[in-house]
Amino acid sequence: MPWLTARQNVAIGVDKVYPHAARFERNEIVAYYLERVGLGSHLDKLAGEMSNGMKQRVGIARAFALSPKLLLLDEPFGMLDSLTRWELQELLMDVWTRTQVTAICVTHDVDEAILLADRVVMMTNGPFARIGNVMSVDIPRPRTRKTLLEHPNYYQYRQEVLGFLADYEAGGRPESRRQDNEIEIAADSGQEAA
Repeated sequence: MPWLTARQNVAIGVDKVYPHAARFERNEIVAYYLERVGLGSHLDKLAGEMSNGMKQRVGIARAFALSPKLLLLDEPFGMLDSLTRWELQELLMDVWTRTQVTAICVTHDVDEAILLADRVVMMTNGPFARIGNVMSVDIPRPRTRKTLLEHPNYYQYRQEVLGFLADYEAGGRPESRRQDNEIEIAADSGQEAA
Protein backbone atom coordinates (compact mmCIF):
# COMPACT_ATOMS: atom_id res chain seq x y z
CA MET A 1 0.00 0.00 0.00
CA PRO A 2 1.82 3.06 -1.27
CA TRP A 3 0.57 5.39 1.48
CA LEU A 4 2.11 3.21 4.22
CA THR A 5 5.73 2.77 5.22
CA ALA A 6 7.64 -0.47 4.75
CA ARG A 7 7.21 -1.16 8.47
CA GLN A 8 3.45 -0.51 8.35
CA ASN A 9 2.99 -2.70 5.26
CA VAL A 10 4.60 -5.68 6.98
CA ALA A 11 2.96 -4.93 10.35
CA ILE A 12 -0.57 -5.18 8.92
CA GLY A 13 -0.16 -8.92 8.40
CA VAL A 14 1.94 -9.52 11.51
CA ASP A 15 -0.68 -7.82 13.71
CA LYS A 16 -3.40 -10.09 12.27
CA VAL A 17 -1.36 -13.31 12.53
CA TYR A 18 0.03 -12.62 16.04
CA PRO A 19 -2.77 -10.66 17.76
CA HIS A 20 -1.87 -11.95 21.24
CA ALA A 21 1.84 -11.17 20.99
CA ALA A 22 3.12 -8.08 22.77
CA ARG A 23 3.54 -4.99 20.60
CA PHE A 24 7.35 -5.05 21.00
CA GLU A 25 7.44 -8.71 19.86
CA ARG A 26 5.45 -7.88 16.73
CA ASN A 27 7.72 -4.89 16.06
CA GLU A 28 10.77 -7.15 16.40
CA ILE A 29 9.33 -9.60 13.84
CA VAL A 30 8.66 -6.77 11.39
CA ALA A 31 12.12 -5.24 11.84
CA TYR A 32 13.85 -8.62 11.64
CA TYR A 33 12.37 -9.56 8.25
CA LEU A 34 12.80 -6.09 6.78
CA GLU A 35 16.42 -6.19 7.90
CA ARG A 36 16.85 -9.65 6.33
CA VAL A 37 15.66 -8.38 2.93
CA GLY A 38 18.02 -5.41 3.10
CA LEU A 39 15.56 -2.71 4.11
CA GLY A 40 16.66 -2.16 7.71
CA SER A 41 17.52 1.47 7.01
CA HIS A 42 14.25 2.07 5.11
CA LEU A 43 11.71 0.95 7.72
CA ASP A 44 9.90 4.28 7.69
CA LYS A 45 10.11 5.00 3.97
CA LEU A 46 6.74 5.22 2.22
CA ALA A 47 6.13 2.41 -0.25
CA GLY A 48 5.12 5.00 -2.84
CA GLU A 49 8.65 6.44 -2.66
CA MET A 50 10.37 3.07 -3.14
CA SER A 51 11.73 1.49 -6.30
CA ASN A 52 9.93 -1.56 -7.68
CA GLY A 53 12.72 -3.79 -6.37
CA MET A 54 12.35 -2.36 -2.86
CA LYS A 55 8.58 -2.86 -3.01
CA GLN A 56 9.18 -6.47 -4.00
CA ARG A 57 11.45 -6.91 -0.99
CA VAL A 58 8.74 -5.49 1.31
CA GLY A 59 6.33 -8.08 -0.10
CA ILE A 60 8.83 -10.87 0.50
CA ALA A 61 9.45 -9.67 4.07
CA ARG A 62 5.69 -9.62 4.71
CA ALA A 63 5.27 -13.15 3.35
CA PHE A 64 8.09 -14.52 5.50
CA ALA A 65 6.98 -12.65 8.62
CA LEU A 66 3.56 -14.32 8.59
CA SER A 67 4.99 -17.85 9.04
CA PRO A 68 2.47 -19.30 6.58
CA LYS A 69 1.65 -23.00 6.22
CA LEU A 70 1.86 -22.61 2.43
CA LEU A 71 3.94 -19.97 0.70
CA LEU A 72 3.07 -19.15 -2.93
CA LEU A 73 5.71 -17.04 -4.65
CA ASP A 74 5.11 -15.83 -8.21
CA GLU A 75 8.40 -14.60 -9.71
CA PRO A 76 9.44 -13.26 -6.27
CA PHE A 77 12.92 -12.21 -7.35
CA GLY A 78 12.12 -11.04 -10.88
CA MET A 79 12.76 -7.31 -10.43
CA LEU A 80 15.90 -7.62 -8.35
CA ASP A 81 19.56 -7.27 -9.25
CA SER A 82 21.64 -10.46 -9.20
CA LEU A 83 23.29 -9.85 -5.83
CA THR A 84 19.99 -9.10 -4.06
CA ARG A 85 18.35 -12.06 -5.83
CA TRP A 86 21.05 -14.41 -4.50
CA GLU A 87 20.75 -13.01 -0.97
CA LEU A 88 16.97 -13.42 -0.97
CA GLN A 89 17.18 -16.92 -2.41
CA GLU A 90 19.45 -17.82 0.50
CA LEU A 91 16.97 -16.18 2.90
CA LEU A 92 14.14 -18.21 1.41
CA MET A 93 16.11 -21.44 1.81
CA ASP A 94 16.95 -20.47 5.40
CA VAL A 95 13.25 -19.90 6.16
CA TRP A 96 12.42 -23.29 4.62
CA THR A 97 15.06 -24.95 6.78
CA ARG A 98 13.71 -23.38 9.97
CA THR A 99 9.96 -23.57 9.31
CA GLN A 100 9.62 -26.52 6.89
CA VAL A 101 6.90 -24.47 5.17
CA THR A 102 5.57 -25.86 1.92
CA ALA A 103 6.39 -23.39 -0.84
CA ILE A 104 5.41 -23.16 -4.47
CA CYS A 105 7.62 -20.83 -6.47
CA VAL A 106 6.78 -19.83 -10.04
CA THR A 107 9.89 -18.88 -11.97
CA HIS A 108 11.21 -18.74 -15.51
CA ASP A 109 14.81 -18.94 -14.27
CA VAL A 110 16.14 -22.49 -14.78
CA ASP A 111 19.00 -22.18 -12.28
CA GLU A 112 16.69 -20.65 -9.66
CA ALA A 113 14.24 -23.54 -10.07
CA ILE A 114 16.99 -26.14 -9.59
CA LEU A 115 18.51 -24.26 -6.65
CA LEU A 116 15.25 -23.79 -4.75
CA ALA A 117 13.18 -26.84 -5.62
CA ASP A 118 12.88 -30.42 -4.52
CA ARG A 119 10.62 -30.93 -7.55
CA VAL A 120 10.51 -28.84 -10.71
CA VAL A 121 7.10 -28.96 -12.38
CA MET A 122 7.38 -27.91 -16.02
CA MET A 123 4.29 -26.58 -17.74
CA THR A 124 3.49 -26.57 -21.43
CA ASN A 125 2.43 -23.20 -22.78
CA GLY A 126 -0.58 -22.01 -24.69
CA PRO A 127 -4.24 -21.84 -23.87
CA PHE A 128 -4.35 -25.56 -23.06
CA ALA A 129 -1.30 -25.59 -20.77
CA ARG A 130 -0.75 -28.64 -18.63
CA ILE A 131 1.97 -30.31 -16.64
CA GLY A 132 4.50 -31.50 -19.17
CA ASN A 133 7.15 -33.00 -16.91
CA VAL A 134 8.03 -33.31 -13.23
CA MET A 135 11.68 -33.58 -12.30
CA SER A 136 12.88 -34.49 -8.80
CA VAL A 137 15.97 -32.60 -7.69
CA ASP A 138 18.02 -34.87 -5.46
CA ILE A 139 20.66 -32.43 -4.22
CA PRO A 140 21.14 -32.43 -0.43
CA ARG A 141 20.14 -29.46 1.68
CA PRO A 142 21.27 -27.03 2.84
CA ARG A 143 22.12 -25.85 -0.66
CA THR A 144 24.19 -22.94 -1.77
CA ARG A 145 24.88 -21.72 -5.26
CA LYS A 146 28.43 -23.12 -4.94
CA THR A 147 27.31 -26.62 -3.86
CA LEU A 148 24.70 -26.61 -6.63
CA LEU A 149 27.29 -25.88 -9.32
CA GLU A 150 29.66 -28.51 -7.89
CA HIS A 151 27.02 -31.26 -7.67
CA PRO A 152 27.60 -33.99 -10.30
CA ASN A 153 23.91 -34.04 -11.35
CA TYR A 154 23.45 -30.28 -11.70
CA TYR A 155 24.13 -30.13 -15.44
CA GLN A 156 21.93 -33.16 -16.04
CA TYR A 157 19.03 -31.42 -14.26
CA ARG A 158 19.70 -28.21 -16.16
CA GLN A 159 19.78 -30.04 -19.50
CA GLU A 160 16.47 -31.79 -18.74
CA VAL A 161 14.72 -28.47 -18.06
CA LEU A 162 16.32 -26.72 -21.04
CA GLY A 163 15.45 -29.67 -23.27
CA PHE A 164 11.83 -29.49 -22.17
CA LEU A 165 11.75 -25.74 -22.84
CA ALA A 166 13.26 -26.23 -26.30
CA ASP A 167 10.66 -28.89 -27.12
CA TYR A 168 7.82 -26.55 -26.18
CA GLU A 169 9.25 -23.31 -27.56
CA ALA A 170 6.57 -21.03 -29.02
CA GLY A 171 3.78 -23.39 -28.00
CA GLY A 172 5.07 -26.32 -30.05
CA ARG A 173 4.87 -29.93 -28.96
CA PRO A 174 7.46 -32.62 -29.47
CA GLU A 175 6.41 -35.04 -32.20
CA SER A 176 6.02 -37.95 -29.76
CA ARG A 177 3.55 -36.02 -27.67
CA ARG A 178 1.77 -34.40 -30.65
CA GLN A 179 0.37 -37.74 -31.81
CA ASP A 180 -1.02 -38.52 -28.32
CA ASN A 181 -2.67 -35.10 -28.14
CA GLU A 182 -4.20 -35.47 -31.62
CA ILE A 183 -5.74 -38.77 -30.54
CA GLU A 184 -7.16 -37.07 -27.42
CA ILE A 185 -8.57 -34.18 -29.48
CA ALA A 186 -10.09 -36.57 -32.03
CA ALA A 187 -11.63 -38.67 -29.24
CA ASP A 188 -13.08 -35.55 -27.61
CA SER A 189 -14.69 -34.48 -30.89
CA GLY A 190 -16.04 -37.96 -31.65
CA GLN A 191 -13.82 -38.43 -34.73
CA GLU A 192 -11.39 -41.22 -35.41
CA ALA A 193 -7.71 -40.27 -35.41
CA ALA A 194 -5.99 -40.61 -38.75
